Amino acid sequence: MSKLISKFMLVLSLTLLASAAVQAKETAYFTAPYADAKTVASKLKGTGFNVLATYSPAKKDYLKVVVVTNSALKSAASKKLRGFAAIQKVLVNSKSKTVLTTNPTYWLKAFLQKDYNAGTASATTKALTKALGKLSATKDALDGGDLAGYHFMIGMPYYEDMLDLKKGAKEVKAKKRVFALKLNNGSTLYGVNMGKATESFISTIGEDKALVLPYTVLIENGNAYALNAKYYLALSYPLLTMGEFMKISSIPDKIERTLKKAVK
Repeated sequence: MSKLISKFMLVLSLTLLASAAVQAKETAYFTAPYADAKTVASKLKGTGFNVLATYSPAKKDYLKVVVVTNSALKSAASKKLRGFAAIQKVLVNSKSKTVLTTNPTYWLKAFLQKDYNAGTASATTKALTKALGKLSATKDALDGGDLAGYHFMIGMPYYEDMLDLKKGAKEVKAKKRVFALKLNNGSTLYGVNMGKATESFISTIGEDKALVLPYTVLIENGNAYALNAKYYLALSYPLLTMGEFMKISSIPDKIERTLKKAVK
């Protein structure tokens, strides 16, 4: 009887461990010790990152989003419709004296899907830690096992439900361009300045996640794509409630119209 009980307890423990692994939360962001944007950009360059741009969302000067890439991210993103994974972002808020960075594991799982490689995520996180100092997870988290198939709720878009902005697209117009990153497979990822009016939604649902911007457009094989805002904004604000989401219900369509006008 004691052996039977022991075996039952072992099976139960393994089942609980497996369940915990499946339901393990993955944070979208890390906080880091405060430094000004210029210092942050310099430190990121010192750890092998290429700084593509420093951007102020909705023209708010106290918000600076430093957009970076490196060879590992570019390589991982140089696959069919995976280009959105080529960058990471760091937000410096000089008003609140805070620094927030994207968590590579969270975003690479979401954007790379079946092409996700834990080694790339881990190495990128180590490089961010070396540049920024101690990283602390925020409460903005989702189940790690669900990220590749994430959608906000039934009827809402998935990663693959991208906006098809323009066929025969060549580039994002120079006056709307924040950065242009050529990938190894010939596609190009652009950062887009959507303007103050379109980007002002961050004031409604949280400037603390302003590194949701600049919005990106991927031009691949002559077609321009963007992540559906109903997917991307929910992924970027994982604690967003339906009520809060409804406050910006007009924004996804506004983003799509703005991005279409930015592509030529």
